[in-house]
Amino acid sequence: MTMVPLKVFTLDAQTGPFGSQLHADEYIEGGVPVMNPSNIIDGLLVADAQVTVTQDTAERLSTHRLKAGDLVFARRGELGRSAVVADHAEGWLCGTGALRVRVDPAALDPQYAGYALQSAEIRSYFTRLAVGSTMANLNTSIVLNAPIPNLSPQIQRRITEFLDVETTRIDGLLDARERHIALVMERWEATIYQELTQSGAPELELRRLGVKVTTGPFGTVFNASQYQEGGVPMVNPLHIRNGSITPDLHHAVPPETASRLARHLLRAGDLVVGRKGDLGRAALVQESQDGWVCGSDCIALHPGDKVRPHFLDYVLRSQYIRSQLLAKSLATTMPSLNEGNLLSLRLPHLTLEQQDATAERLDRAHDWFVRATSTMRKQVELLRERRQSLITAAVTGQFDVSTASGRNVAEGVPV
Repeated sequence: MTMVPLKVFTLDAQTGPFGSQLHADEYIEGGVPVMNPSNIIDGLLVADAQVTVTQDTAERLSTHRLKAGDLVFARRGELGRSAVVADHAEGWLCGTGALRVRVDPAALDPQYAGYALQSAEIRSYFTRLAVGSTMANLNTSIVLNAPIPNLSPQIQRRITEFLDVETTRIDGLLDARERHIALVMERWEATIYQELTQSGAPELELRRLGVKVTTGPFGTVFNASQYQEGGVPMVNPLHIRNGSITPDLHHAVPPETASRLARHLLRAGDLVVGRKGDLGRAALVQESQDGWVCGSDCIALHPGDKVRPHFLDYVLRSQYIRSQLLAKSLATTMPSLNEGNLLSLRLPHLTLEQQDATAERLDRAHDWFVRATSTMRKQVELLRERRQSLITAAVTGQFDVSTASGRNVAEGVPV
């Protein structure tokens, strides 16, 4: 199969506006959508209502507006993410982290090109040639030199028709699995809420239950220049994932700094909560994490002898508490907490025995939740891999699409 660079079929190529061309104060609600890499999902463009600009700004940057049939690429982050602009995205603005390529439809079918650029070979090509030391980037030259199979328009259309049918089938299964995962998560939240409300116990604020708090060091007490790789981990919100603390060796401090910050050290049984951004991000400090440092964007909770840490961990990560956290947030654009409104959170006043029993029931429910979501996420991963393999095989001529069938693409994945 003969391969030729994409630029052979290209009429125009342009990166999104950057620098002085587009300012943050030009973003509004309900304006013209800006297409960024995060809008490209499985070869499709999905609108983000939060990132839009005024109509005047869109007109001023008219050369960056998208037309149906354009190819768009993520220039940063997950390289190789691409999509064909559909009719619904006509007029959107190409964002800073994206690249728009307009091809000659008489020589290269845009839908076929979109599939070809999602193939494993092209993704490997992008990864290999990407530039940048800290974040990989694709420049226009790399994209325009991407090798595309030089096929006749008739064969291009045949491949496109085949892949349209088969990827739609897989996408339907993916959507079903994602909906199922969301329902399981809703069930888990409902279980926590039921456990916390069924007792009918009166609610008390955390401060009245003897819980103490300590905010991480900031200002003149500690600054980022004191980080060192491989020291004592410092815990900030980005290190709290799925209810666990995941350390980053780049965000650590020397032992002598940790000693100086003794009042901010975490102890096993403490809970650490992010005080900015994604409120409700919390984790229980494990024995192996004793002595780590609470970061400046976190608050440490010390439960005392009236609240079981394991019980409080479930409560803090539930919608029961997140709704209170949002209501008490100090900011409108970036939600944040302080020690006072964290201590004013209310939870059912249960005895220690009741807390232990509740945590034990939630342990069993959580085990089921983890097994169920893990199984379904593996199915999602498998379907995505098969989608990718099918596209690669079709555009590289590994089988004749006029006789092939993708009816087995979901084999091994329960429907």
